[in-house]
Amino acid sequence: MSNQSKIAFIGLGNMGAPMALNLLKAGYPLTVFDLSPTALKTLADAGALAAGNAKQAIEGADIVISMLPASRHVESLYLGDDGILAHIADGALIIDCSTIAPQSAKKVAQAAVARGLAMVDAPVSGGTAGAAAGTLTFIVGGSTADLERARPVLNAMGKNIFHAGEHGAGQTAKICNNMLLGILMAGTAEALALGVANGLDPKVLSDIMSKSSGRNWALELYNPYPGVMENAPASRGYTGGFGVDLMLKDLGLATEAALGSNSSIPLGEAVRNLYGIHSKTGAGGKDFSSILELLQKKE
Repeated sequence: MSNQSKIAFIGLGNMGAPMALNLLKAGYPLTVFDLSPTALKTLADAGALAAGNAKQAIEGADIVISMLPASRHVESLYLGDDGILAHIADGALIIDCSTIAPQSAKKVAQAAVARGLAMVDAPVSGGTAGAAAGTLTFIVGGSTADLERARPVLNAMGKNIFHAGEHGAGQTAKICNNMLLGILMAGTAEALALGVANGLDPKVLSDIMSKSSGRNWALELYNPYPGVMENAPASRGYTGGFGVDLMLKDLGLATEAALGSNSSIPLGEAVRNLYGIHSKTGAGGKDFSSILELLQKKE
């Protein structure tokens, strides 16, 4: 698919906005919509056409991309009373990059297929830094043929593309990944808090563990202790990353998936409870690495 394909991008949050900017850099004609006027202006200033609503955004689009917070938002956008699915151009491709329940992804995809449209679920991993740098990982559910149609567009926003399986499979894989990420972050924060409470320097302890059997992504690339890693959200007041409430949402999706398949996720449940408590302290908007604050010894 050439970069002359007209793209509509709906949802310009912390992830969506930099993804859309990378599509502009790749030369795609882009129409965007978001409920935030500020987000719309940022993209318009960069060269996108700002639409007044979602229906306007999709007019004549060859590709429709959505990046929304939760299942209800995706279902409402496509299937609601004022849903856009009925108005998307025949033969268009839909790429939903939101992280939602696999059942919701299947529901929307089935409706799209019934209308003769192609659709893939393509949730992302890599965070806001990856979105800005164009190095995201896309975890795709849908047919091989539809993935190949989407591939050039996904390549403009990321560097790794995995085909997890049929519709909904991308969401299932993403949920499993984020459950493990939550567990790793909470465990890393717990270990660092314990070391500091017993007199260790958090950077020294991080260096030791990163070269030992406790090494993991959260410790090495997204350290939760302030001042250890200059570019991590922890070193800027836990701002500008992946929110606690978003992690809590994903852990809730993992719980739903576990209930639906009669699976046991004791660590996933434990970390969901931790993030639930943390959110109730007012930390819902902070980066998820701020779980350290919940676990820290208070002076």
